[in-house]
Amino acid sequence: MSAELLYLSSAHVKEVKISPREAREAILASFRENAAGRNICLPKSTITIGPSSWFSSMSSASETKSLAIMKWVAAIPVEGNPERPTVNALICVSDYKTGVPIAIVDGNSLTLMRTAATSAAAAFFLAPQAPTTIGLIGCGLQALSHIDAFVDLFPSLRRIHLLSRSILSAQRAATAASEKQLDPVITEDPDALLSESEIVITMVPSSPGLKSFLDARLLPVSSFVSAVDGGRSWRPETLTAFDIFVTDALEQSSSPVDASDRYVKSIRFQDDLVHLAYRPPPRVASTKAFFGFRGVAIADLALADLALRKARAFGIGRILPR
Repeated sequence: MSAELLYLSSAHVKEVKISPREAREAILASFRENAAGRNICLPKSTITIGPSSWFSSMSSASETKSLAIMKWVAAIPVEGNPERPTVNALICVSDYKTGVPIAIVDGNSLTLMRTAATSAAAAFFLAPQAPTTIGLIGCGLQALSHIDAFVDLFPSLRRIHLLSRSILSAQRAATAASEKQLDPVITEDPDALLSESEIVITMVPSSPGLKSFLDARLLPVSSFVSAVDGGRSWRPETLTAFDIFVTDALEQSSSPVDASDRYVKSIRFQDDLVHLAYRPPPRVASTKAFFGFRGVAIADLALADLALRKARAFGIGRILPR
């Protein structure tokens, strides 16, 4: 039994410098391996302990990478602000053949990259080929990761529309976008953002009393939406404006969710990223595509594996006794 664990803190994960392209390609490879039966994962298991409060576990194993992981995630509202849960995550990594724990990786920083890379992986197949405009609804830390991921995927992007409940968050995202040579437009009008954005990323957190407010009918004829929020920000009665509905894994998700995080019964996902990565479909012009996802553990495994390989190569991380 190993007497040591490699610990990668948030600072260590940043130090290994995983590029958006590396993250996207690692995730696509992991989805292809899943389709070929070379890795497995279980659907997310959640314990709800109160409004906007929950604990989730996600697990995956890959014989190809000789790793197995379990990601533990908690969302607990900040004291005095029950509508804004704070999310914390940690990833435990074991050797596939021996079962010996070999590493612990900060889950917060890895999840930011994983989520944006998953959005970009779906956009690779479903978005317009040379978009010039993107809109972000919700401008927290996840927005910054998505700016990195989509600028890397689409060098054609020129303008970014930003909508946030926090003007400070919108200004921070605008600064990050400007550094990527994008022209930022901060707006309070969701209808204008939708009508002027070929790509839209929605990242609206769950909160008591949330009402869906986005109208899919306003999107350009050729457009792509990544609903990091699962779809809760989109008015369910307008979702029929989309031509195709895709998720990360049909085994875990069957439909988008509404503002109360209940499945929208009138809409079903038709395909998933597992299939798209394995057998890419021909591109169809003038398509409105909706990608809604909850995150699957094979994506976390892909980035944990990448982070560990780079950390070992460059001597990054801290060795902990067991």
